Amino acid sequence: MAREPQRIRRRERKNITSGIAHVNASFNNTMITITDAQGNAISWSSAGMMGFKGSRKSTPYAAQVAADDAGKKAAEHGVRTLEVEITSIRDVTPIPHNGVRPSKRRRV
Repeated sequence: MAREPQRIRRRERKNITSGIAHVNASFNNTMITITDAQGNAISWSSAGMMGFKGSRKSTPYAAQVAADDAGKKAAEHGVRTLEVEITSIRDVTPIPHNGVRPSKRRRV
C-alpha cells in the first residue's frame, strides 16, 4: 500500500493595501509584527528567526534585517503602505531588593 504524497497547502494571498508595523524591542531581541487595520497578523519576523544568536540579536542591524524580512512577507500579501507603532521598549535592569551581605564587623 503506497501512501499518496501529501499536498502542500499554499498560503492564501490576502489583498490588503495598508498595514501597521508593531515593533517590540527588548534588550535581548526585536520582534516585528505587521497587521491589518483590525489587528490581524499578516506577517511577522524577529532577529532570532533571521539566524542571529546571543548578543547579536539585540543589535540595530539584526532589527533592520528582521523588519526587511517582515516587510517582504507582507508585500506578498499586497501591503503597500505601512504605519509604524512602537509597542514596547523594555528596560529589564536588575534592581537589588536588599543589596549584598555586609562585611564582617571590624574588631580592634
